[in-house]
Amino acid sequence: MKRGDVIEFTITDYAFGGKGIAKEETENGQYVIFVNNSLPGQKVQARIAKKKKRFAECKLIKVLERSPDEIELDFQPISGAPYITLPIELQHKYKKESTLEQYRRIGEIQNIDAVFDTYLESPESFNYRNKMEYSFSTIRQDLETEEELDDQFALGFKTRGTWWKVENLDGPDGLFDAAFETQLKEIRQFLESTELPAWHPPKKVGFFRHLVVRKSFELNKLLINLVTSSQDLAKFDREAFKKFMVDLLGERLAGLQHTINDDVADRAKIENGENGLLYGEPIVLEKLLDLQFEISMESFFQTNPKSAERLYNKAIEYAQLKFDLKDQLLMDLFCGTGTIGQIMASRIDGVKVIGVDIVPEAIEDAKRNAERNGIQNLDFYAADVGKFLVEYPNFTDKIHTIMLDPPRAGIAPKTLKKVMNINAKQIVYISCNPATQARDARDLLEFGYTLQKLSLVDQFPHTSHIEAVALFVKK
Repeated sequence: MKRGDVIEFTITDYAFGGKGIAKEETENGQYVIFVNNSLPGQKVQARIAKKKKRFAECKLIKVLERSPDEIELDFQPISGAPYITLPIELQHKYKKESTLEQYRRIGEIQNIDAVFDTYLESPESFNYRNKMEYSFSTIRQDLETEEELDDQFALGFKTRGTWWKVENLDGPDGLFDAAFETQLKEIRQFLESTELPAWHPPKKVGFFRHLVVRKSFELNKLLINLVTSSQDLAKFDREAFKKFMVDLLGERLAGLQHTINDDVADRAKIENGENGLLYGEPIVLEKLLDLQFEISMESFFQTNPKSAERLYNKAIEYAQLKFDLKDQLLMDLFCGTGTIGQIMASRIDGVKVIGVDIVPEAIEDAKRNAERNGIQNLDFYAADVGKFLVEYPNFTDKIHTIMLDPPRAGIAPKTLKKVMNINAKQIVYISCNPATQARDARDLLEFGYTLQKLSLVDQFPHTSHIEAVALFVKK
């Protein structure tokens, strides 16, 4: 075997991060093959991406034979939900076992079973997402023939392992709002009737690029952003598009935006271009643990809000497990829109919360939402966490509890050292990547913190992602 080879084999086990495992006996011993997004029992075709002496990492091309554990569903299969046909109980089993192994192997925490608390399931296994981004392309993958067709008008999701071709979404996928995804085909047909072309990813030309949708579960309303280039912009009838969307969605349409983005990077971010409001409001309102939050198209907000409520409740439970936090000073690092800090400030008498995040827009959202909810005992700072802790040394030995929710890559070692040097009595560490949390746990333990509790949270059913919340208490 060599890099680039296409091989076929049967998956026999599951590893953290959604990697199926196959094993081959060789004259030099057992050779391990990892394949992303695959399941035990599946026969798969995959391409070797990396080859080492004892193992190889492969990219899944397609499933040749389904696992006997898989079930039939009425949803359209998409690459973003590779495990949707696996019963949710088996998903939980694979995720829990493979994740706890990360703490043993990377974090060197051999007593992880003793500190493990609970596995929090998502309240809803289907249609739980509040945001979805659909892509346009002139290169379409035919779902029946598996042919790659050019000169098309496709709107849906990119084919697994590609960045240039899109599969039309013709019905609900089981992750987002079923009613809207049933109507997506009509939106595609209307936009195709304008005779303006979809984006051609290799050539970086075309007009229609992305359709981004945010949903408020509280109000059952949708905020929609159509992202296009400026090529032949004069031919696009915004009023006709607005009328079509209002007629199609009625009272569910909270707001309709149009972003003009000529950046060649394949991203739907508003800051990359000019944005205009065609209809309604640029925000929707969502409720999380009895607090209201304004969500704009660019706001960071939990993608599965019902599951996020369980995660935040567990984090707050941990924060109060060992100590009475009344009148204490708390710090919420990588706070985003300040959700967890606002919940704690609204629940605990006399507590003061300092929130820090590097994204200025997130901090503005946090301040606005705190004002909306009538919460005054918070201060928010738009700053890099590491630099902030250097610029404000007066917080050392003054912070009782740190709430830590870093990005997927975890915390830079220098920043983690600055966090530990604050000498907080406890750190409640929320992680969207347990592998990096396990790595950071090793440093926290060496510094003098003990891991008291750990829970896993299934924020994203049918994917490999799992979140964790851990309580570290200073000796």
